[in-house]
Amino acid sequence: MAKTDWKAEVKALKKKVRKLKTRVTDAVLPVAVSVSDAVSDMVAQAVQKAKHPVSPLAPAAFPALPLIAGAEFSALGAGIKYQNRKDVMLVRLAPGSVIAGAFTRSTTRSACVRDCEAKLAAKVPAGAGAAIVVNSGNSNAFTGKRGEQAVAAVTGGVAEALGLPASRVFSSSTGVIGEPLPHEKITAVIGDLAAGLSEQGIQMAAEAIMTTDTFPKGATATVEAEGGAVHIAGIAKGSGMIAPDMATMLVYIFTDAKISQANLQKLVSRHLSGSFNSITVDSDTSTSDTLLVAATGQSPAAELKGAALKAFETALAAVMQDLALQVVRDGEGASKLIEVRVSGAASDEDAAKVAFAIANSPLVKTAVAGEDPNWGRIVMAVGKSGAAAERDRLTIRFGDILVAEKGWKSPSYTEEAGAEYMKGQELLIDVSLGMGRAKRTVWTCDLTNRYIEINADYRS
Repeated sequence: MAKTDWKAEVKALKKKVRKLKTRVTDAVLPVAVSVSDAVSDMVAQAVQKAKHPVSPLAPAAFPALPLIAGAEFSALGAGIKYQNRKDVMLVRLAPGSVIAGAFTRSTTRSACVRDCEAKLAAKVPAGAGAAIVVNSGNSNAFTGKRGEQAVAAVTGGVAEALGLPASRVFSSSTGVIGEPLPHEKITAVIGDLAAGLSEQGIQMAAEAIMTTDTFPKGATATVEAEGGAVHIAGIAKGSGMIAPDMATMLVYIFTDAKISQANLQKLVSRHLSGSFNSITVDSDTSTSDTLLVAATGQSPAAELKGAALKAFETALAAVMQDLALQVVRDGEGASKLIEVRVSGAASDEDAAKVAFAIANSPLVKTAVAGEDPNWGRIVMAVGKSGAAAERDRLTIRFGDILVAEKGWKSPSYTEEAGAEYMKGQELLIDVSLGMGRAKRTVWTCDLTNRYIEINADYRS
């Protein structure tokens, strides 16, 4: 065969191969794209789990929350920051619902917080329903007039879709500070959110409000009252930037109780100190902290009064504390839950000073992370707190183990006993000041390398 003939034949064969490749691609591409999309979703989910493994302190499972008559939920993904996950949730509340709340006292609080504060203070139209819309991934904080415009656009869109006054639509945003909220992504899906509303959707709502959380948080209680049962169901998000100044990131509690707004607000405010204002992960207060508690009045039980109201208060306080402790259990990088119990203080203010000085001390928290019973760091925290204290009156315990008393280490204490105690996942640091009768308990977590990794990587 001549050289030129050989080249021509190879050229013809290459042309045939190209045609065959085109036919195969046309036949396989739709399947390949579908498989590729599915793989991408799986990879994204795997990366998310690898970046945020579930806290070892997490509950075994999300609790079975009761249906709250008059409260409907939906959630979906709008792509605000996170891909392949839910990041917006909507709640519709029946006409006649009452709402109580509490918010961060940060001077740089978000546009959503300021809007909610104004709406809770305003007169409620008779018989009006309400709605709550929440997004994760962007906090809409420190965004100037654009932030206010974003709140108006989102709440206005929900009001129109659900036939509500805009003054009865409450919003929250959580995530990165200082970046404009792409509110058009939320308004674009309001119709789908409204169409998906269901009494069964509360767990999806809990998942949609997560940021660096490693598990969705829920808690519930039921109270028997005259005429029937009263149900309470709450959800929360929070993992980092947690310190008491009301409330703790985002918390939403729902009940079918018949109760006045004034009574509901009184109960919520009364139990902040024993729940959301008694936890700290890193001593940093968020710009977005919001607690909203809604009562739909749809229970068959009579309006809460007397003993029934007291029982409801106890149940509500338990739900608030449960959610608060779940936030600490999900503290960024946490491996241990720490209860700091202070007694014998000269005043309530002093008790709080000492409790938070210990709970917020990086030296105490890193010692616990390393399972080092370094009780000297607790002595240090007491001393720096500014509270009235005297060396020889101070008593320190790890759980039931007497560590220090009368100005020095207890003769019965051994380093081995302290080290063994520190291996536990749930620890108690008990301090008595011997100065008075005031006391305070707060909860925190240890400080690990993982906390640094999460926060150094937060905007990546």
